[in-house]
Amino acid sequence: MRVLLVEDDPAIAEALVDGLPRYGFEVTHVTTAAEALAGFDDAEVVLLDLGLPDADGIEVCRTIRATSDVPLLIITARSDEVERVVGLELGADDYLTKPFGLRELVARIRAVLRRTTAVATPDADGSDAGPSGSPAATTGPIPAAGGTQVQTIGRLRIDRDARRAFVDDDEVSLTPKEFDLLATLASRPGVVLGREDLMNEVWDEHWFGSTRTLDVHVGALRRKLTGALEITTVRGVGFRVEQP
Repeated sequence: MRVLLVEDDPAIAEALVDGLPRYGFEVTHVTTAAEALAGFDDAEVVLLDLGLPDADGIEVCRTIRATSDVPLLIITARSDEVERVVGLELGADDYLTKPFGLRELVARIRAVLRRTTAVATPDADGSDAGPSGSPAATTGPIPAAGGTQVQTIGRLRIDRDARRAFVDDDEVSLTPKEFDLLATLASRPGVVLGREDLMNEVWDEHWFGSTRTLDVHVGALRRKLTGALEITTVRGVGFRVEQP
Protein backbone atom coordinates (compact mmCIF):
# COMPACT_ATOMS: atom_id res chain seq x y z
CA MET A 1 0.00 0.00 0.00
CA ARG A 2 1.67 3.20 -1.24
CA VAL A 3 1.36 6.18 1.10
CA LEU A 4 2.29 9.73 0.11
CA LEU A 5 3.28 11.60 3.28
CA VAL A 6 3.18 15.39 2.86
CA GLU A 7 4.82 16.69 6.03
CA ASP A 8 7.48 19.37 6.59
CA ASP A 9 8.15 18.64 10.27
CA PRO A 10 11.29 16.46 10.26
CA ALA A 11 10.57 14.76 13.60
CA ILE A 12 7.02 13.71 12.67
CA ALA A 13 8.05 12.70 9.17
CA GLU A 14 10.92 10.55 10.43
CA ALA A 15 8.68 8.78 12.92
CA LEU A 16 6.07 7.98 10.25
CA VAL A 17 8.61 6.99 7.60
CA ASP A 18 10.13 4.55 10.10
CA GLY A 19 6.88 3.38 11.68
CA LEU A 20 4.36 2.93 8.85
CA PRO A 21 6.35 0.24 6.98
CA ARG A 22 5.99 -2.00 10.05
CA TYR A 23 2.27 -2.06 9.25
CA GLY A 24 2.73 -2.85 5.57
CA PHE A 25 2.81 0.66 4.09
CA GLU A 26 5.36 1.90 1.57
CA VAL A 27 5.99 5.58 2.33
CA THR A 28 7.04 8.34 -0.04
CA HIS A 29 7.83 11.50 1.90
CA VAL A 30 7.62 15.02 0.45
CA THR A 31 7.72 18.37 2.23
CA THR A 32 6.01 20.83 -0.11
CA ALA A 33 2.66 21.36 -1.81
CA ALA A 34 4.34 21.34 -5.22
CA GLU A 35 5.83 17.90 -4.58
CA ALA A 36 2.50 16.63 -3.28
CA LEU A 37 0.61 17.74 -6.38
CA ALA A 38 3.29 16.20 -8.59
CA GLY A 39 3.21 12.84 -6.82
CA PHE A 40 -0.28 12.05 -5.58
CA ASP A 41 -1.25 10.18 -8.77
CA ASP A 42 1.03 7.30 -7.75
CA ALA A 43 -0.31 7.08 -4.20
CA GLU A 44 -3.02 4.84 -2.78
CA VAL A 45 -3.33 7.00 0.36
CA VAL A 46 -2.35 10.62 0.99
CA LEU A 47 -1.44 11.91 4.47
CA LEU A 48 -1.56 15.69 4.17
CA ASP A 49 -0.26 18.29 6.63
CA LEU A 50 -1.91 21.71 6.33
CA GLY A 51 1.06 23.85 7.36
CA LEU A 52 3.29 23.55 4.30
CA PRO A 53 6.03 26.05 3.41
CA ASP A 54 4.86 26.90 -0.11
CA ALA A 55 1.04 26.68 0.10
CA ASP A 56 -1.81 25.96 2.49
CA GLY A 57 -2.69 22.29 2.68
CA ILE A 58 -6.37 23.17 2.29
CA GLU A 59 -5.63 24.32 -1.25
CA VAL A 60 -3.69 21.11 -1.90
CA CYS A 61 -6.70 19.12 -0.73
CA ARG A 62 -8.98 21.14 -3.01
CA THR A 63 -6.69 20.60 -6.02
CA ILE A 64 -6.34 16.85 -5.44
CA ARG A 65 -10.09 16.42 -5.02
CA ALA A 66 -10.74 18.22 -8.30
CA THR A 67 -9.24 15.29 -10.21
CA SER A 68 -8.86 12.31 -7.86
CA ASP A 69 -10.75 10.18 -5.32
CA VAL A 70 -7.54 8.94 -3.66
CA PRO A 71 -8.14 8.38 0.08
CA LEU A 72 -6.88 11.48 1.85
CA LEU A 73 -6.33 12.08 5.56
CA ILE A 74 -5.41 15.48 6.93
CA ILE A 75 -2.84 15.40 9.74
CA THR A 76 -2.22 18.77 11.33
CA ALA A 77 -1.57 20.74 14.50
CA ARG A 78 -4.55 22.96 13.69
CA SER A 79 -7.41 22.02 15.99
CA ASP A 80 -9.85 24.79 15.03
CA GLU A 81 -13.29 23.42 14.15
CA VAL A 82 -13.58 25.66 11.09
CA GLU A 83 -10.39 24.14 9.66
CA ARG A 84 -11.76 20.64 10.20
CA VAL A 85 -15.09 21.49 8.61
CA VAL A 86 -13.45 23.09 5.58
CA GLY A 87 -11.12 20.13 5.08
CA LEU A 88 -13.97 17.61 5.30
CA GLU A 89 -16.21 19.64 3.00
CA LEU A 90 -13.43 19.78 0.42
CA GLY A 91 -13.34 15.99 0.40
CA ALA A 92 -10.85 14.85 3.02
CA ASP A 93 -11.80 11.39 4.28
CA ASP A 94 -10.60 11.99 7.83
CA TYR A 95 -8.92 14.64 9.98
CA LEU A 96 -6.37 13.81 12.67
CA THR A 97 -5.01 16.48 15.04
CA LYS A 98 -1.41 16.34 16.30
CA PRO A 99 -0.20 14.88 18.55
CA PHE A 100 -1.44 11.40 17.68
CA GLY A 101 -0.18 7.85 18.10
CA LEU A 102 1.07 5.69 15.26
CA ARG A 103 -1.45 2.96 16.01
CA GLU A 104 -4.32 5.44 15.93
CA LEU A 105 -3.13 6.75 12.55
CA VAL A 106 -2.86 3.21 11.17
CA ALA A 107 -6.37 2.41 12.41
CA ARG A 108 -7.71 5.53 10.73
CA ILE A 109 -5.94 4.71 7.44
CA ARG A 110 -7.33 1.19 7.47
CA ALA A 111 -10.83 2.43 8.27
CA VAL A 112 -10.70 4.92 5.37
CA LEU A 113 -9.42 2.22 3.02
CA ARG A 114 -12.27 -0.10 4.00
CA ARG A 115 -14.78 2.64 3.33
CA THR A 116 -13.33 3.73 0.00
CA THR A 117 -12.36 0.38 -1.51
CA ALA A 118 -15.21 -1.86 -0.32
CA VAL A 119 -18.25 0.37 -0.56
CA ALA A 120 -20.39 -2.29 -2.23
CA THR A 121 -18.74 -5.32 -0.65
CA PRO A 122 -19.28 -6.54 2.95
CA ASP A 123 -16.23 -6.99 5.18
CA ALA A 124 -14.56 -10.33 4.69
CA ASP A 125 -15.50 -11.43 8.21
CA GLY A 126 -19.15 -10.56 7.56
CA SER A 127 -19.31 -8.46 10.72
CA ASP A 128 -22.27 -6.13 11.22
CA ALA A 129 -22.29 -2.65 12.66
CA GLY A 130 -23.50 -2.32 16.21
CA PRO A 131 -26.92 -0.89 17.14
CA SER A 132 -27.38 2.75 18.00
CA GLY A 133 -29.49 2.06 21.06
CA SER A 134 -32.31 4.26 19.78
CA PRO A 135 -35.71 2.56 19.32
CA ALA A 136 -36.71 5.08 16.66
CA ALA A 137 -33.77 4.35 14.36
CA THR A 138 -32.73 1.45 12.18
CA THR A 139 -29.78 -0.64 13.35
CA GLY A 140 -27.01 -2.53 11.57
CA PRO A 141 -25.93 -2.21 7.92
CA ILE A 142 -28.49 -0.51 5.70
CA PRO A 143 -29.06 -2.20 2.31
CA ALA A 144 -29.94 -0.45 -0.91
CA ALA A 145 -33.68 -0.20 -1.47
CA GLY A 146 -34.93 -3.40 -3.05
CA GLY A 147 -31.37 -4.44 -3.92
CA THR A 148 -31.38 -2.20 -6.98
CA GLN A 149 -28.26 -0.27 -7.96
CA VAL A 150 -30.13 2.57 -9.70
CA GLN A 151 -32.65 4.41 -7.55
CA THR A 152 -34.94 7.32 -8.37
CA ILE A 153 -36.39 9.57 -5.69
CA GLY A 154 -38.37 12.40 -7.22
CA ARG A 155 -35.94 14.42 -9.34
CA LEU A 156 -32.90 12.60 -7.94
CA ARG A 157 -31.36 9.52 -9.58
CA ILE A 158 -28.62 7.56 -7.81
CA ASP A 159 -26.47 5.08 -9.74
CA ARG A 160 -24.62 3.07 -7.09
CA ASP A 161 -22.56 1.01 -9.55
CA ALA A 162 -21.23 4.12 -11.28
CA ARG A 163 -21.19 6.13 -8.03
CA ARG A 164 -22.97 9.04 -9.71
CA ALA A 165 -25.99 11.13 -8.76
CA PHE A 166 -28.18 13.24 -11.05
CA VAL A 167 -30.83 15.88 -10.51
CA ASP A 168 -33.01 15.76 -13.59
CA ASP A 169 -30.33 15.35 -16.29
CA ASP A 170 -27.57 17.24 -14.49
CA GLU A 171 -24.89 15.34 -12.60
CA VAL A 172 -24.26 16.47 -9.03
CA SER A 173 -20.60 16.78 -8.02
CA LEU A 174 -20.17 14.78 -4.79
CA THR A 175 -17.12 13.79 -2.79
CA PRO A 176 -16.73 10.05 -2.14
CA LYS A 177 -18.02 10.41 1.41
CA GLU A 178 -20.96 12.58 0.32
CA PHE A 179 -21.99 9.93 -2.20
CA ASP A 180 -21.73 7.14 0.39
CA LEU A 181 -23.87 9.13 2.82
CA LEU A 182 -26.46 10.00 0.16
CA ALA A 183 -26.72 6.39 -0.98
CA THR A 184 -27.17 5.22 2.60
CA LEU A 185 -29.77 7.85 3.51
CA ALA A 186 -31.69 7.23 0.28
CA SER A 187 -31.72 3.47 0.82
CA ARG A 188 -34.64 3.83 3.27
CA PRO A 189 -36.74 6.86 2.30
CA GLY A 190 -39.19 7.85 5.00
CA VAL A 191 -37.27 5.94 7.71
CA VAL A 192 -35.18 7.58 10.42
CA LEU A 193 -31.57 6.40 10.29
CA GLY A 194 -29.70 6.77 13.59
CA ARG A 195 -26.57 8.90 13.85
CA GLU A 196 -24.39 6.04 15.08
CA ASP A 197 -25.78 3.69 12.44
CA LEU A 198 -24.88 6.20 9.75
CA MET A 199 -21.39 6.62 11.20
CA ASN A 200 -20.96 2.84 11.32
CA GLU A 201 -22.19 2.40 7.76
CA VAL A 202 -20.46 5.34 6.08
CA TRP A 203 -17.43 5.97 8.32
CA ASP A 204 -16.91 2.36 9.49
CA GLU A 205 -17.58 0.91 12.93
CA HIS A 206 -14.09 2.01 14.02
CA TRP A 207 -14.77 5.74 13.66
CA PHE A 208 -13.23 8.03 16.28
CA GLY A 209 -14.63 11.02 18.13
CA SER A 210 -17.88 12.93 17.77
CA THR A 211 -20.45 12.68 15.00
CA ARG A 212 -19.90 16.32 14.01
CA THR A 213 -18.50 15.23 10.64
CA LEU A 214 -21.91 13.66 9.90
CA ASP A 215 -23.61 17.06 10.33
CA VAL A 216 -21.04 18.66 8.04
CA HIS A 217 -21.67 16.14 5.27
CA VAL A 218 -25.47 16.30 5.63
CA GLY A 219 -25.20 20.09 5.34
CA ALA A 220 -23.16 19.73 2.15
CA LEU A 221 -25.75 17.36 0.66
CA ARG A 222 -28.57 19.75 1.51
CA ARG A 223 -26.81 22.58 -0.29
CA LYS A 224 -26.02 20.50 -3.37
CA LEU A 225 -29.48 18.91 -3.59
CA THR A 226 -31.60 21.93 -2.73
CA GLY A 227 -35.05 21.53 -4.25
CA ALA A 228 -34.41 17.91 -5.28
CA LEU A 229 -34.20 16.06 -1.95
CA GLU A 230 -35.27 16.91 1.58
CA ILE A 231 -33.18 15.53 4.46
CA THR A 232 -34.92 16.06 7.79
CA THR A 233 -33.10 16.15 11.13
CA VAL A 234 -34.82 14.12 13.85
CA ARG A 235 -33.40 15.71 16.98
CA GLY A 236 -31.55 13.29 19.24
CA VAL A 237 -31.97 10.39 16.81
CA GLY A 238 -30.70 10.93 13.27
CA PHE A 239 -31.84 11.85 9.77
CA ARG A 240 -34.63 10.93 7.38
CA VAL A 241 -34.93 11.32 3.61
CA GLU A 242 -38.49 12.46 2.92
CA GLN A 243 -40.60 10.70 0.35
CA PRO A 244 -41.25 13.06 -2.59
